[in-house]
Amino acid sequence: MTTIRGARERARSEVTAAIKTEARRQLAAEGAAKLSLRAVARELGMVSSALYRYFPSRDDLLTALIIDAYDSVGSEAEAALIPATDPADHPGHWVTVCVAVRRWALSHPHEYALLYGSPVPGYSAPRDTVGPASRVGAVLIAVTRDAARTEALVVPTLSEEARPEAERLAAALAPDLPPAVVLRLVAAWSQLFGLVSFEVFGQFHRLVEDREALFTQAVAQLAEDAGIRRQVRGD
Repeated sequence: MTTIRGARERARSEVTAAIKTEARRQLAAEGAAKLSLRAVARELGMVSSALYRYFPSRDDLLTALIIDAYDSVGSEAEAALIPATDPADHPGHWVTVCVAVRRWALSHPHEYALLYGSPVPGYSAPRDTVGPASRVGAVLIAVTRDAARTEALVVPTLSEEARPEAERLAAALAPDLPPAVVLRLVAAWSQLFGLVSFEVFGQFHRLVEDREALFTQAVAQLAEDAGIRRQVRGD
């Protein structure tokens, strides 16, 4: 029975992967709004009723694709942080992570558009997507925590008007970091994806020629704005 169950699980995994692959092809060709389970089934030579056993609705398939995409870019960000050669270079670690996010987005523009492009009409992402969506932000928080642990974090100024929101965000996202820093991190996270989106969606066309240089300088400034500095080691 174990052998039979294992074979069935492998077969199901293979069919699920094939469905996702075809769905991604349709995303690239038609966009998320036109994704159709019937069209996916037709291209795979399946009857629609068979596909529904894997994904009961279009929204279930979209959710699976969204989670996969968030996990993919999150893995790239996490992998970029692991091989850091200079533990004291916190700004460099930040930039390396951001560069990995940009590289992934440029290599997967249609998946990036699914995450950060126009909302899909009639689709509301479930809570299942929250964890995967948080992975890039968690890496940026990890860089900031490393800076704080080595006394390489300069707490930025915080207006009284912004303090309640900063404290709320800190309590929710990183209670161990100063609220002023967490507020800057949230702003930096949004600006990172704003920079990437401008490039992926062609907003820099005929304007910015050296986009890599612009990006690297901009995300380095985001690290500085968040208070992240290089660790100064004593003799």
